[in-house]
Amino acid sequence: MVKHIVAFKLQGTQDERLEVARRFKEALEALPGQIDVLQSMEVGINENPAEQWDVVLTAVVPTMADVDIYAKHPAHVAAAGLLAGHKADRACVDYEF
Repeated sequence: MVKHIVAFKLQGTQDERLEVARRFKEALEALPGQIDVLQSMEVGINENPAEQWDVVLTAVVPTMADVDIYAKHPAHVAAAGLLAGHKADRACVDYEF
């Protein structure tokens, strides 16, 4: 199994970032029912104002090759599109467990 962990830093006011993060979270949490290789999806919105990252996701897929299948799936591409014009930075770690 592979954990795909991604953190996003968003642009805009606090209210704008929170609204974008909420819409993104909702779209991501719907993906396990749409993408066969996606075993699970957990999304968190940062509640600590002392930190600078806004959203983190943890997805679980069977293999490293499935990370690519998940990434290219139209439902994932549509969800990622919600960040267009709002994403300031992205960090990712994929590891087998």
